Amino acid sequence: MAVTGWLESLRTAEKTALLQDGRRKVHYLFPDGKEMAEEYDEKTSELLVRKWRVKSALGAMGQWQLEVGEPAPLGAGNLGPELIKESNANPIFMRKDTKMSFQWRIRNLPYPKDVYSVYVDQKERCIIVRTTNKKYYKKFSIPDLDRHQLPLDDALLSFAHANCTLIISYQKPKEVVVAESELQKELKKVKTAHGNNGDCKTQ
Repeated sequence: MAVTGWLESLRTAEKTALLQDGRRKVHYLFPDGKEMAEEYDEKTSELLVRKWRVKSALGAMGQWQLEVGEPAPLGAGNLGPELIKESNANPIFMRKDTKMSFQWRIRNLPYPKDVYSVYVDQKERCIIVRTTNKKYYKKFSIPDLDRHQLPLDDALLSFAHANCTLIISYQKPKEVVVAESELQKELKKVKTAHGNNGDCKTQ
């Protein structure tokens, strides 16, 4: 079963953990050289951050690619030499899951709810967001479902709009909920270091 396969790859990955600032930070190193870093709320075990890093064809380490969590604030060391930065009014896309749902927030979208269309594209295995006024379009996948090789289901998708933010929710399939629960049991076995101002391998 694909779910078992992904869970097994997490179990066999080389893992280090650090408890810092109320977060449990876990770093995974896979046999193929890929790295994954996760941060969980220490009390609730809620996933706060997940990011990936892969080696280039020449063996150099690439930049961390954020999958879950808040993007770095503008101006936080990520400006190019031209010092150009995006307008604060531009839509900001981020993923912030709950225990039972994958969830995405798109800020700075002021249009009323009836302007948005949010649906599953089965052919491309992704979710598409578009507006009838043609002011916004976004296409994104759910990597978790790809890793577990699970189908996308329109019935599990919903969205709401409030305070200029579009909130898209996709109910986690039972298989994912069970796998995440099993992973938490596995992470409890990982020896955890405690840090104050020190840095974790995930950074």
